[in-house]
Amino acid sequence: MSTAEVKSDSGERVVQIRRCACVVKGGRRFSFAALVVTGDGNGRAGYGYGKAIEVPQAVEKATKQSNRSQVSVPTVGGTIPHQVIGEFRSSRVLLLPAKPGTGVIAGDCVKSVVEAAGITDILTKAYGSTNPLNLVKATFEALKKLRTREQIERLRGVTL
Repeated sequence: MSTAEVKSDSGERVVQIRRCACVVKGGRRFSFAALVVTGDGNGRAGYGYGKAIEVPQAVEKATKQSNRSQVSVPTVGGTIPHQVIGEFRSSRVLLLPAKPGTGVIAGDCVKSVVEAAGITDILTKAYGSTNPLNLVKATFEALKKLRTREQIERLRGVTL
């Protein structure tokens, strides 16, 4: 199992590549699973998980899935509007807004997600399991909970 971060031109980041083995009569048959995060760097990001016999095919499948599953992320001046916690299984991710110039303070998995979404200043902390797939999913759960001030005003029917 190897964890690597590879950056390409299209805004895709390979977060993890796993080698899986299936034991058959003649020995072991290997396959690969890839976790990919894509984003336009302007408030949209998605993730995908693909499995195939070869690594490039697994990455291609994951990239296609991540492009289909993109969500919009509200940002305010390069950071997020408010503090939020995302949970997926035993992983929890805390995202905190930061002042301009702080940068992205995060682990590899969370960092690839927030950079793909175009967030430049943020503080994060991961609790519980540090499984890359669960951390990426927990980060996306947190990003889906974000609301801007205008969205909250419209939902509540008041001015803040």
